[in-house]
Amino acid sequence: MRERIIEALEKLEKDQEIKVLYACESGSRAWGFPSPDSDYDVRFIYAQSPKRYLSIYDRKDAIDLFLAEDLDFIGWDVRKALRLFHKSNASPYEWMQSSIVYKEVPEFINPLRQLAATYFSGRTSLHHYIGMAKHTYLGHLQGEQVRIKNIFMPCGPCFVLSGL
Repeated sequence: MRERIIEALEKLEKDQEIKVLYACESGSRAWGFPSPDSDYDVRFIYAQSPKRYLSIYDRKDAIDLFLAEDLDFIGWDVRKALRLFHKSNASPYEWMQSSIVYKEVPEFINPLRQLAATYFSGRTSLHHYIGMAKHTYLGHLQGEQVRIKNIFMPCGPCFVLSGL
């Protein structure tokens, strides 16, 4: 599957005229508890060609693709990723900590990792993860039938919270 994901990223680079700077797995697979029907949640940060950044017209700053039945790709333009990183949005921090990395450009990701301590806000992340745990509980753990995977979904945010 890893080769299939890397090939899909390379095709995406060619088709969209982008350069993937960092790509990783997010969600249950990255957290170590995928279910048999889990898809692959590939998250990535990309750079567009210089001519796109010099255009006076706004360009999309995200790519959202569902490939086949099991590959979910979401990518952010580097400017969007850096803005969210600066605001201490939890997603780019999670991505940098993923245990499954498909691609990384060291000249991009290493300085970003060094800056993480400067911009990370425990308070902002605390609110994010409390909201995420509450949403997961209310959305997936109510009703007569509950999937086993969904029982563990609030655990991810709670584990992160325990380290804040």
